[in-house]
Formats: sequence, structure tokens, C-alpha cells
Amino acid sequence: MPPLSRDQAQRRADDIQAFYREVERLHEEQTLLLSPEQIDQLDEHHRQLLADYRDAFDIDPDAQARRLSLGMRIASLLGALALAASLLFFFYQFWGWFPETAQVGVLAGFSVGSLLLTLLLRRRDSSGYFAGLAAVLAFACFVLNVVMLGQIFNITPSDKALLPWAAYALLLAYACEVRLLLAAGLACSMAFIATRLTSWSGLFWLDCTERPEHLLPAGLLIFLVPQFISQARYSGFAAIYRVMGLLGLFVPLLVLANWAAGSYLPWPRDLVEGFYQIVGFTGAALAIWLGNRRDWPDVMHTGLLFFVLFLFIKLFDWWWEVMPKYLFFLILGLVAVLILLVLGRLRRAHKGGHHA
Repeated sequence: MPPLSRDQAQRRADDIQAFYREVERLHEEQTLLLSPEQIDQLDEHHRQLLADYRDAFDIDPDAQARRLSLGMRIASLLGALALAASLLFFFYQFWGWFPETAQVGVLAGFSVGSLLLTLLLRRRDSSGYFAGLAAVLAFACFVLNVVMLGQIFNITPSDKALLPWAAYALLLAYACEVRLLLAAGLACSMAFIATRLTSWSGLFWLDCTERPEHLLPAGLLIFLVPQFISQARYSGFAAIYRVMGLLGLFVPLLVLANWAAGSYLPWPRDLVEGFYQIVGFTGAALAIWLGNRRDWPDVMHTGLLFFVLFLFIKLFDWWWEVMPKYLFFLILGLVAVLILLVLGRLRRAHKGGHHA
């Protein structure tokens, strides 16, 4: 069955490389001896298969190509951020020199031009790195377009701008398979939901930072999206949804665990903070368990990060003022060792389950 996505094709290519390494070891150990005809037949089949995958998905056929691809992804990310920053400073450096009509024309020209450039590169760039760079630049142009037009025509700032930003980022992300834009689109979506809930509660939308609980429904919704809408065709998109959703859940929990004034709960301060600390610890432990169970390393690592943050902040509250500093950090080190032991036990249990 042919692979349906680049990830599946890349895993097949990795399996082929691992297969040849193991066959070489088995030949040296005299455990499995393939005839030259069999080796040639396998080699020809795999060579043709990898060629097809390279044409269709631009995969990395070996470790060297994978290292080069990683370098290209890093360069693409840094280049996109640098070009977006250059565009931003260009506008602020020379903006006052243009008349109002020219300003509108420049904004529209940059937005349309960057979008057309993205579509052109998407067709011609099989690797996707240059198209991804152009897509990030197009998103930056669109954001600047909305912001600058609002300033030109003296439009009152509104959270409704987050909605077209989110839609544009998501469209570019899916069109060019850019995970950075997916994260930006999801962040805008969660911010829009939080600001809408803030407005519906009777507050000004910018006061959403004073009510972290408004972010919780958005985080849960984003986390659940890959469970109902498959992201298998897009490399790493499901992990981005899960990580962004967990951030939307754990960040407000972490804030409320140390700042009861931001909560709607009509309880005393210590009770509110204690409640959210328990919820945070429980949620982080559940994320670690779920990530280990479903083989989602992104979920497990995010859960572990926030579990450690909750734990260390709590230890700081308890003992920083009353304990010698050397003893405090010794306890932190012992806690880290304990976490390693627990994770090692989970790892051994996971390996035992696979062998079974």
C-alpha cells in the first residue's frame, strides 16, 4: 500500500535504511545469508521506491540528507523571521514619507504580492522551504496590513482582527504545510475565543489577561481537534494542535495556581490557588500518562514540563524563605532524581508491554 503522507513515506525510507544495516550485521554474524541475486533484487526495488518517494514527497533518503534538511528548516525559519522583521522596520522607518493613498496602495501591494509569490513558489519548490518562507512573509504582510489600515483610517482596535489573522494563517499553513503558521493561527484562534468570552462576560476585551479561565475552553477545543479531524496528510500538524491545546490549558492553570484574583471562583485566595494547583498537577500527570499510552511524545513532554514547573514553584513557596539555599537546591536535585526514577520505570513497563 503506497504511503498517504510525507511522514509515512519518510518512515518507510528510514525502515529501508535500518533494514540494510541489520542485514549487514546478520551477514557478519552468519545468521542470515542472502544470495547476490536476492540482494540485487531488493536493492533495485528499494532504489525505485525511494526515487518515487523523493519525486512525490521530497523525502530524506538517508541520514546525511536528514541533517541537511534540518539545517534548511532552521535557515528557512530564521530567514522568514528576519524578512518579517525587515518589513516591519521598513514600514516604521519610511511610513511617514508616503501620502495616505500611497500608504494604502503599498499595503495592498505587499499583501497581494507576497501571496502571489507564495503560490508561485508552492508550485515550483518541491522541498517547500522557500514556499514556507514566503508564506510566513505573506502572513506578516497581512497582519501589518490590518494594523496599518486601522491606524490610517482611525479604526478602533478590536479583537475581531484576530479572526482574519487566524483564518489567513491556517489557510497558508495547510496550503504550504508550515507548522509555524499553524501555531500562529491556533494562537490567534485561542486568543479570539478568550477575548469573545471576556466581552460576553461584560468586560473590555483587552481585559482577557485578567481572566485566564477564558482561555481554558479554547485550549481544550484545540487539543481535541486532531481526535475528530484527521491531520495524517500534514507532517507534524496533529502534534502542533496537541501542544498548543495543552499550552492553552496549562498556562492559565499555572497563572491561577499562583494568582487567585484572576479566578471567578468565589472562594478564599488560598483555597482557589490550592484548587488550581491540584488541577494543574493532576492534568500534567494525566498528560504524561496519555502521551505515554498513545505514543504522543509531544503530549508527554509538555505534561512533564508543566508538572515540573508546578512542582518547583510549589517547593519554592514552601521552603525558599525557611531553608538554607544549599539544602533547597539539594532537595530540587533529589526531586529531579525521583522524577528520573519514575520515568525510567514507565519506560521499562512500556518496553515490557511491547515485548509482550
